[in-house]
Amino acid sequence: MRISLISLLFFIVISLWGQDSETRRRVQMVTNKGDITVELYNETPLHRDNFIKLCESHFYDSLLFHRVIENFMIQGGDPDSRHALLSDDLGDGGPGYTLPAEIVFPKYFHRRGVLAAAREGDEVNPERRSSGSQFYIVWGSRFTKSEMREMVKTVSERSKGEVVIPASLQEVYRKTGGSPHLDGLYTVFGEVVEGLDVVERIQKVATIENDRPFDDVVILRTKVLR
Repeated sequence: MRISLISLLFFIVISLWGQDSETRRRVQMVTNKGDITVELYNETPLHRDNFIKLCESHFYDSLLFHRVIENFMIQGGDPDSRHALLSDDLGDGGPGYTLPAEIVFPKYFHRRGVLAAAREGDEVNPERRSSGSQFYIVWGSRFTKSEMREMVKTVSERSKGEVVIPASLQEVYRKTGGSPHLDGLYTVFGEVVEGLDVVERIQKVATIENDRPFDDVVILRTKVLR
């Protein structure tokens, strides 16, 4: 009886440990427009661990959301944006390294509220390696059925049939919104779990040339939540 009880306790502990090991890490971004909390996917461990490392080292503190496009996305993470002048050209900065792509499609796709890694274009970056620090949060649009059919066709033709948007994802894009034209091209590595209303406010701000907000949208600090 003692051996059986010990065995049972062992399997319970192992089971609980397995659940804990799959728990997603969360990071809070405190901005001058409100707080955004993101949850990071375990299926993209390189991006998850890198994002946590940068947050813990205060890399993102005082950086801007330097590129904002209404009904599309908000982008930040360029270290050159810290205390940048309104006339400064931003978007090329990084920590000095890139990350291998971790594209987990169709499980993770560009629905509204996901966190993804920015990168250089295919013409200079055929491996689709991600920026070491720049990221974007999707807002996107809602699609009608006819618009979605055209988008599915466009994505399929662009990828030569490699990227097919399943019916279940099409339904999400119609009801919730997003940016399906990015599917299969960029690494999606997390999602907003609190503060989507803040993302909505930011994506509506007035912008100038190069989609730079006229009034700075600042990441004041980040906090890795335990």
